[in-house]
Amino acid sequence: MSDTPVVTRFAPSPTGYLHIGGARTALFNWLFARANGGQFLLRIEDTDRARSTPEATAAILKGLEWLGLDWDGEPISQFARKDRHAEIARDMLAAGRAYKCFSTTEEIAAWREANPRAPFKSPWRDATDLPDAPYAIRLKAPQTGETVIEDQVQGAVRVANDQLDDMILLRSDGTPTYMLAVVVDDHDMGVTHVIRGDDHLTNTARQIQIYDAMGWDRPVFAHIPLIHGEDGKKLSKRHGAVGLHEFAALGYPPAAMRNYLARLGWSHGDDELFDDQQARDWFGLDGIGRAPARLDFKKLEHVSSFHIGRMEDAALLQALADYLAETGSEPLTQRQEDRLVPALPALKEKAKTLPQLLEQARFALIERPVDVDEKAGKALDTVSRGMLKSLTAAVQNASWSRDELEQAAKIVAEENGVGLGKLAGPLRAALAGRTATPSVFDMMTALGREESLARLQDQLDSAG
Repeated sequence: MSDTPVVTRFAPSPTGYLHIGGARTALFNWLFARANGGQFLLRIEDTDRARSTPEATAAILKGLEWLGLDWDGEPISQFARKDRHAEIARDMLAAGRAYKCFSTTEEIAAWREANPRAPFKSPWRDATDLPDAPYAIRLKAPQTGETVIEDQVQGAVRVANDQLDDMILLRSDGTPTYMLAVVVDDHDMGVTHVIRGDDHLTNTARQIQIYDAMGWDRPVFAHIPLIHGEDGKKLSKRHGAVGLHEFAALGYPPAAMRNYLARLGWSHGDDELFDDQQARDWFGLDGIGRAPARLDFKKLEHVSSFHIGRMEDAALLQALADYLAETGSEPLTQRQEDRLVPALPALKEKAKTLPQLLEQARFALIERPVDVDEKAGKALDTVSRGMLKSLTAAVQNASWSRDELEQAAKIVAEENGVGLGKLAGPLRAALAGRTATPSVFDMMTALGREESLARLQDQLDSAG
């Protein structure tokens, strides 16, 4: 299969939100396809009609789009292909690779109760005198020997054939089973590599039997370890965010999520921080480990900080717009964006998440007059206002560079016999209305001469 163009697929069931584990599976498939110049296909496994919803499908597509994973062609509906699945089951029946089973649900349940540790053995496997009654089509699976999964992550996984039953391919009502549908779809879509969670390993042994019965080439299998919480237990709601949409709402940019998810179970030497091009250049199945990966929010924040710090202004503004939309917040106005852009170089070096950046950027987003909170207001006494007045006069004709502003402030502080910190407090209050802000000189350069002086004058005027 080495000369065959690579085709991978992501095949979620539209029964809920896109789980973080599913997002990582999609990312691995996307990376492997892109790294090998292949195709990444999307199949919606919507055969469970009772639980599948259009809303869940839309949420999955939205999640993949947010994460930046583009798929090739149109998404494929598994349910829409049910006639093709049934056709293959009947072909197998006609070729003697499957048989009609007339066992009722009650008979199967009674057999399993009497044989709790053994796979169901249908009495109809080799029967020749068949009744005129509803029947299911079962695979005539091998009963001796073993089925071997040559897995790219797990190694050779061996399953004794006498531990597997003759699985149902087509139910008595004519509907195909999931096991059959997956194999037929992967074959028809030309999937060369099946990369999925290792909870599918048992399914794979059974699906291989269908490939072999049809004489179809098996795809390359790679079963990746699941994601656990920080406590080492299977990831669940008790660990906090588990849906991709929740991470978007927490303000982690897509580039950071791609980097972080890639490192959950896959590694390239000691590299922790990398961009998309590096991920595509480096990604391979041999870098996937067997041990479960652990979700670590501190590492995620570190990765997020790295990516926010190196994002171009336009990309960062788009990420902020997407974050505000995701959380149902008001979008930034053009005036706010115009003020925010000059502040970004100073802000993005320290922010770990997008809401942290917005909080630090508050000074650039508010309008005059600045509302000063009680804590910050304590710095605005008579002496401090006098220093602000002196500073206002000193910087009227300054070039408005950071260094010149800082030098002017130092001179004013020295003239008043205090350190620069004593002047920074009232400056913060006047410019931002709070005590926790970026550097006062970063704020002044970002706001510009006119706005900064107007805010200082507002505080001087408010003193009466």
